Amino acid sequence: MLTILFDGIAYGMLLFVLAVGLSVTMGLMNFINLAHGAFAMTGGYVTVLLMQRMDVPFLLCLPAAFISTAVLGVIFERTLYRHMYHRSHLDQVLFSIGLTFMSVASMTYAMSSSQQIIQLPEWLKGRTEIGEGTWVLGMGHYRIFLIVICALLAWGLQAILTHSRFGSRLRASVDDQRVAAGLGINVNGIFMITFAAGSGLAGLGGALGIEVLGLDPSFPLKYLIYFLIVVAVGGTSSITGPLFAALLLGIADVAGKYYIPQMGAFIVYTLMIVILLWRPHGLFERKGGK
Repeated sequence: MLTILFDGIAYGMLLFVLAVGLSVTMGLMNFINLAHGAFAMTGGYVTVLLMQRMDVPFLLCLPAAFISTAVLGVIFERTLYRHMYHRSHLDQVLFSIGLTFMSVASMTYAMSSSQQIIQLPEWLKGRTEIGEGTWVLGMGHYRIFLIVICALLAWGLQAILTHSRFGSRLRASVDDQRVAAGLGINVNGIFMITFAAGSGLAGLGGALGIEVLGLDPSFPLKYLIYFLIVVAVGGTSSITGPLFAALLLGIADVAGKYYIPQMGAFIVYTLMIVILLWRPHGLFERKGGK
């Protein structure tokens, strides 16, 4: 039982890093980017290429995955996404889902449709067990690594958004772009940095998730529903909401597949429906929040 709980927490932490960028763009920028999973896939393939063809150590691949997808996010934000900010949500959905299918086709052509494999460092392999019998806690070393890294990221993001000048400028830009620009805030620059950071986090999550989720060109479509569940259940008004929702989703998914494997993802979807019927705007949505 404890092992299942631990694995569920690690899985949930990974889902948080993958989905938090989508939460930021939807909640703070009011932009629906369903191509978010494509950035995660890109970060994963950057890691695969660096490790397989250039023998770059895994830990050095993680910042490379973040930076490369952040730069890609800047390019796309400058050339494509910026023109969609003031369009309807339907236009944003159709535009971004089109980009998703294009990314899947492009990656299939470039890298084939096969699953990608990486070799983790020896210190990230193996497992440590504590306790005996029913209450034994088996902790995979890589999952411990995931929990530590993702917890630090969650703490850092919360601090930036709530206690930094950039966070206050971002909230001001979202609340009223015209007034924010009148106060001397570079609204376009703020949105560009925010979009780049969200894309970079998706890429980092894709790199971290290769060992747990696998990686192939269908990744953006396979896990898009999980990203949307995290955002919908957690709400988009804070970092805490998506974090709690991702942990809840991760534990429910791992426990459900272990105890009732024939039910598959049905338990997760049922839990989502129950929560949204109870709190339609998410668990942590503030009154008056977007």
